[in-house]
Amino acid sequence: MIVPAARAADVRAHATHRTIPGDEDGKGQPSMTTHEREISEPVDLCRADGRLNAEAVGWTRRPLHRANLRGWGRRKRWEYWGVVTPRHIIGLVASSLDYAAVNGVYVLDRDTRVETAKDVVVPLARGAVFPDRSGAGTASVRGGGLTIDIEQSVSGTAIRAVAPGIELDLDMPLPEGHESLGVVVPWGPNRFQYTVKDVGRPARGRLRLGPAEFRFDETDSFAVLDHGRGKWPYSITWNWAAGCAPGRAVQLGGRWTDGTGSTENALFVDGRLHKIGDELEWSYDRTDWLRPWRIAGPRAEVEFHPFHEKVARTELGLVGNETHQCFGHFSGRARADDGAWVDLDGLTGWAEEARNRW
Repeated sequence: MIVPAARAADVRAHATHRTIPGDEDGKGQPSMTTHEREISEPVDLCRADGRLNAEAVGWTRRPLHRANLRGWGRRKRWEYWGVVTPRHIIGLVASSLDYAAVNGVYVLDRDTRVETAKDVVVPLARGAVFPDRSGAGTASVRGGGLTIDIEQSVSGTAIRAVAPGIELDLDMPLPEGHESLGVVVPWGPNRFQYTVKDVGRPARGRLRLGPAEFRFDETDSFAVLDHGRGKWPYSITWNWAAGCAPGRAVQLGGRWTDGTGSTENALFVDGRLHKIGDELEWSYDRTDWLRPWRIAGPRAEVEFHPFHEKVARTELGLVGNETHQCFGHFSGRARADDGAWVDLDGLTGWAEEARNRW
């Protein structure tokens, strides 16, 4: 164990382990299934009164939910894109929390470990525009010297971001047959989240940092989307990990979904999603974030090896956030729907812990 025993309860998301039928000795090749319901037709996230639509609870292989959120004050809407190129790791967030927009652009130079960032808080989320569907329409935020415009269509996503000393033009085409993981997490009729994790999208574009310009293309760069729409509890903690390599990708989450009956775990092989329905056990050292992380369950035996830690803190009185996002490489394996183990060695991406009061 990496986590000191005295702090384990505070740090880990406890796993719910299930015996895999026909594979009690771990040597068989059974078909893998998840207990969660797969949704295959378009559905509204909310009922007319703004409460969670029970028919929306489940998971999808492509965005099918319309986030028809109603009311004000607890709505959380965001688009987060993470991009990995041979030279840089890029993060973009455009958000509306109703009472504020928290937007930012971040760039890590993988060679020098120099970070360049611009973070902005816009009161009352003025000027923020978000569509109610993932993959369609325009999302945009502006204020404090930062602008982010996200154009979405059936062919892919284009992003333009401008901040002092940073210019970014991104294009993430959507390959034919490419699948993403959509999940509705229900805490209750008035507290719920719809998330889309689109992992392993090809990425190409141009990054300007001061006078220097860098270009990259889909032969060795990829992007990950975290699309979020929901009504959250005031205080929440989550874990998230995503990693990609040619033909393989993994999406893992924890803590915030515990006990809801929903999970956001999946393996992707050649763009096809293999849903992992188990809650996973996360083990890591909160006193040394750069030590290896371990993420385990019946269908996942994953180790994450960080090479850089990004720390973000926001304090606005009763509202606050602390995120430790580590960038690094994955090793281990995950199990596909047909029971075969898929090697995860060499995937690049991140793992994080985020604590929010919002």
